Amino acid sequence: MHNEYIYECNAGKTTTVKTRYVVMSDEILKSYPELAQEGLPTMKQRLDISNKAVTQMATEASLACVKAWGGDLSAITHLVYVSSSEARFPGGDLHLARALGLSPDVRRVMLAFTGCSGGVAGLRVAKGLAESCPGARVLLATSETTVAGFRPPSPDRPYDLVGVALFGDGAGAAVVGTDPTPLERPLFELHSALQRFLPDTEKTIDGRLTEEGIKFQLGRELPHIIEAHVESFCQKLIKEHPAAAAAEGDNMLTYDKMFWAVHPGGPAILTKMEGRLGLDGGKLRASRSALRDFGNASSNTIVYVLENMVEESRQRAEAPEPEPEPEGGQECEWGLILAFGPGITFEGILARNLQARLGAN
Repeated sequence: MHNEYIYECNAGKTTTVKTRYVVMSDEILKSYPELAQEGLPTMKQRLDISNKAVTQMATEASLACVKAWGGDLSAITHLVYVSSSEARFPGGDLHLARALGLSPDVRRVMLAFTGCSGGVAGLRVAKGLAESCPGARVLLATSETTVAGFRPPSPDRPYDLVGVALFGDGAGAAVVGTDPTPLERPLFELHSALQRFLPDTEKTIDGRLTEEGIKFQLGRELPHIIEAHVESFCQKLIKEHPAAAAAEGDNMLTYDKMFWAVHPGGPAILTKMEGRLGLDGGKLRASRSALRDFGNASSNTIVYVLENMVEESRQRAEAPEPEPEPEGGQECEWGLILAFGPGITFEGILARNLQARLGAN
C-alpha cells in the first residue's frame, strides 16, 4: 500500500465571520431583477449564473495550485471535482477539464451535493485513486456559490440573516499522489480515511431544488448531534492506522498531541467539539481563522483550513529566530482532517503534517 500525499493546496458577531466572498453582485441583480422578487420561478437563471461561476472559480484555484505545486497540467492523470452549486449535463468536471486544457484521457470523478463534507470526501476519493494507480497525480478541485439559494430579505425570515452572514463562495484545489519525486515537496501524508452517516438525521441538513432555487434548512440541533457522535468517530479513525493503534506510552496518539483540521461549519460546532474532546482553544485556530476570513464556503473551507496550517508552518520556518510553540500545539505531526455534511455524514482522514515533521527535524 502506498502513502498518499497532498503536494499543494490553494484557496480562491454571531457567526464570527469578518469577511466573505460572493458571486452575487449589483450587476447580476440588475441583469436578473427577478432574483430579488419572492415567488418567481428563477431556477434557470440561477443555474446560468452558478454553472459559469463555479467553473471560473475552480479554474483559477486549480491553475494557482498547479503553479505552486511546480508540476505541469500534462502530468494530471485524474480529476476529482466537488460542487453542490450546479446542475447540468455534461457535469462541471468536464467543463473544468476543458477550461484547464487537460488531456481528453484524464479520468474524471464528480461529487455533487455533498455539501460541507465534500472537501474531505474529495480528498478521500483522490487518495483512493492515487493509491490504486501508481504514479498518478490527482487534481482535486472544489467550487461553490450561494447563488442558487439566494433569497431577498424578508421580515418573515429573520433567521435568513444568519445564513447570509455565515456562508460564502469560493474555490479550492489540491494535488494528491504517491511516491514524491525529488522536485515535489509534499505537505500532508494521508493515511486512513473513514466515512459514516448517522441514521435518522437526514432532515437536519435539508436542501431541496425548487423553481425558486434551493430551499435550505439547517436544524438548530446540528451542533449537539455532532458533539454527541464526534468522539467515537475520531476514535475509530485513529485506531484504523496500525502504527497509531500500536503506539504506547509517550508515543500514544492523544488529542492534545494531534493537530485538528476541522471544517468550520459554524462557531457553535467548533465550540461543541472543543468541549467534548477537551481540546485547548488553540487547537482549532486554523479552522476559526478560515471561518473568520472566508465564512463557511461549504466544500472549499477545509482547503482554506489546511492552507492556514501550511502558511503558519512556513512563517515559523522562515522566522529569523525560533518561535515558541503556538498555543494548542498546531505543529503536531499527526492529526485528523474532519468535516460534517448532509446525512448527517462524517468524513475524516488520519494524516501527518509533513511541514511540522520537517520543522521538528
